[in-house]
Amino acid sequence: MEIAIVILVIAILFISRSIKVVPQQHAWVIERLGKYHSTLTPGLNILVPFVDRVAYKHVLKEIPLDIASQVCITRDNTQLQVDGILYFQVTDAMRASYGSSNYIVAISQLAQTSLRSVIGKLELDKTFEERDIINAQVVAAIDEAALNWGVKVLRYEIKDLTPPKEILHAMQAQITAERGKRALIAASEGRRQEQINIATGEREAFIARSEGEKQAAINQALGQAAAITAVADATAGAIERIAAAIRQPGGEQAVQLKVAEKAVEASSKVANEANTTLIIPGNMSEVSTLIATAMKMLQTSK
Repeated sequence: MEIAIVILVIAILFISRSIKVVPQQHAWVIERLGKYHSTLTPGLNILVPFVDRVAYKHVLKEIPLDIASQVCITRDNTQLQVDGILYFQVTDAMRASYGSSNYIVAISQLAQTSLRSVIGKLELDKTFEERDIINAQVVAAIDEAALNWGVKVLRYEIKDLTPPKEILHAMQAQITAERGKRALIAASEGRRQEQINIATGEREAFIARSEGEKQAAINQALGQAAAITAVADATAGAIERIAAAIRQPGGEQAVQLKVAEKAVEASSKVANEANTTLIIPGNMSEVSTLIATAMKMLQTSK
């Protein structure tokens, strides 16, 4: 019975040593007699008991690594407290096991030195404006060295940039002054636009009034011209009718009679006026002489 228990224990030990189940997104490095043999992939794997052993276990997921805060000096000799975080992933389990004794510490130290080097090339104002450029340069510097460690650096993010208190006060004063300047510029632009709008309105009103006066003058002139034309047309029509009537039989005699009547009427008016001397021809029987005399009297009365 005891022998059976011993055999069972040995069998269980052999099975536990020979069968390994690797979880998803993990990689186990196997050493055979102290030398690298293979890398186990996720799933069921069988080993040689007491010959093969699991030397290293790696997680293939993306791993965030908090980079310790450090003081960096900018190009314009300003101290800057920088805090960041790094994201990396193990891509080669064998290199991650044998390429570095501690790749996490190596990545962390390299991130700090690369960050100091990048920020040392920039002025203080640029460090706040060009975070993306800083992150990209840090990733490029780390990723080149991390290839030998079986690690892929995915990205680096600056969490916080903290300048000294004196610099913060100076920056705050600068921001306040800049905002005041913008407010003054906005107010002046508003007044300028107001003056432009007023001048434009007055100009348009003057143009509208002048256009109205011009149109009124044109309308008045057109009305006067139309009136003159109407009078001229009426006069011409009357003259044409008189001429046509004169050309009718007895028309000339009627004209002479009308002129004679007007002559007599004019003579009576002239005779009634004071200090007026009237000369009447001796031969009153001649109508033509009377008409001529009447015409002269009419001209004298006019």
